[in-house]
Amino acid sequence: MASRPITSWQIDGEAMETLSRVLDLPPENLIKSISAVPISRKEEVADFQLSVDSLLENNNDHSRPDIQIQAMRLAEKLKCDTVVSEISTGQGTVNFKINRELLTKTVLQQVIEDGSKYGLKSELFSGLPKKRIVVEFSSPNVAKKFHVGHLRSTIIGLLGTGFQLFGYEEKLQSSPLQHLFEVYVQVNKEAADDKNVAKSAHEFFQRLELGDMQALALWQKFRDLSIDEYMRIYQRLGVHFDEYSGESFYREKSQEVLKLLDSKGLLQKTLKGTAVVDLSGNGDPSSVCTVMRSDGTSLYATRDLAAAIDRMEKYNFDKMIYVTDKGQKKHFQQVFQILQIMGYDWAERCQHVPFGVVQGMKTRRGDVTFLEDVLNEIRLRMLQNMASIKTTKELENPEETAEQVGLAALIIQDFRGFLLSDYQFSWDRVFQSRGDTGVFLQYTHARLHSLEETFGCGYLNDFNTACLQEPQSVSILQHLLRFDEVLYRSSQDLQPRHIVSYLLTLSHLAAVAHRTLHVRNSPPEVAGARLHLFRAVRSVLANGMKLLGITPVCRM
Repeated sequence: MASRPITSWQIDGEAMETLSRVLDLPPENLIKSISAVPISRKEEVADFQLSVDSLLENNNDHSRPDIQIQAMRLAEKLKCDTVVSEISTGQGTVNFKINRELLTKTVLQQVIEDGSKYGLKSELFSGLPKKRIVVEFSSPNVAKKFHVGHLRSTIIGLLGTGFQLFGYEEKLQSSPLQHLFEVYVQVNKEAADDKNVAKSAHEFFQRLELGDMQALALWQKFRDLSIDEYMRIYQRLGVHFDEYSGESFYREKSQEVLKLLDSKGLLQKTLKGTAVVDLSGNGDPSSVCTVMRSDGTSLYATRDLAAAIDRMEKYNFDKMIYVTDKGQKKHFQQVFQILQIMGYDWAERCQHVPFGVVQGMKTRRGDVTFLEDVLNEIRLRMLQNMASIKTTKELENPEETAEQVGLAALIIQDFRGFLLSDYQFSWDRVFQSRGDTGVFLQYTHARLHSLEETFGCGYLNDFNTACLQEPQSVSILQHLLRFDEVLYRSSQDLQPRHIVSYLLTLSHLAAVAHRTLHVRNSPPEVAGARLHLFRAVRSVLANGMKLLGITPVCRM
């Protein structure tokens, strides 16, 4: 159960003091046992719950009496007051219902005052030390067009031999990545039938690693052209990197790693001439990691070892996270283990976050190969959808709006489940404007923004909390209470699905409220209170969307 911050319980400071006194525990010890209650569509629920089981975990009394009996005894000792209007028990919990007007005022004021920091100012985060975290993700292949799998994968390749055989300088300058991709496909076909081509490609890589100037110059040209193209596509995705340093950047440093492994007595030569590191410590041949080819060149693992050591020296990170497909799980386990064996205690700060595979993604032209094709397809389909809907407003830049809504659709589809899970992509599902989709989130945000535009901010100076006591209002307020817990949970397990689920629920609640809690033709006092509520929803919705890499649109 996620913990409840003291700041959100300031609306119930007296209850906290009473709990502290009855349980003979300092208030800070209660934080991890208190949480906001998830809303229910079937019935009205309490606002907060105290987990008795969690409390007893910290209790030195090892007899651990029946949890339910303990909950009932504790509830009997607590009394309602001007803050707590109702106390009840649940399954191993004591539940508290807060004075509705106080709940309304405190939550809405907190959302508006904290703005983009709402949820992040929680005690849940303020108690955590600030850290420097390095995140490696995307890792596209130099001179290979952005594959859709680069949302979810890392690929390695080499093009030197292919360009020498099939490349044209004119085509390279006019359409670099397209031409290099064509060369890549052609050389792969040739290598499958002609061993000499494969041998030549291997020799090119060897020359590259040994510092051959001609090979390096060609590779540098490919790299520069590739990064320029990637930056353009990254910009469409709203992604910014602080550093571009592919594994080829570490070719020299990987030789230093091999020397270091050798000096520590960790490098073992095989009969084939390759070099391995024994991860078992007892010579188990099934527990070795190859770090050098028979010709002395490095491998993927060697270059990742060099990169990790270099980044630690450069950034002195508290944590380094590798986001790649689940097929590389064993690779990173071995890399982290070798770092440990080499004596780098900070290896335990390295973490691999794996993800599954997107299946069934096709455009009208057939099987999708490139991410840019997908982005273009999404923008085109979204433009057509928007044009066919009568309620679509005239937009200054319909293509940009279509792109942002389409990206939201793609991101929510990708983040809805466990990162590790494979999933079947569906164009029909991804573009639904109703249901659990990114289009629905964008539509909700645009509609709430339209409310503020229509009625202005004159209503927003002050509001009467008594005007927001309908069940629809209370459900939204209760859900807003949980935002910090959701953010905290995602920060701990690095799973964005918690935020996605929260935002979708918030949007559904907002849709119900929008249909029933009318602003137009309502008395000014009621209209103002409802505008406050909808403004708070839009603010939190926008915060969450931005955390997921989605740019909220104001019109669609």
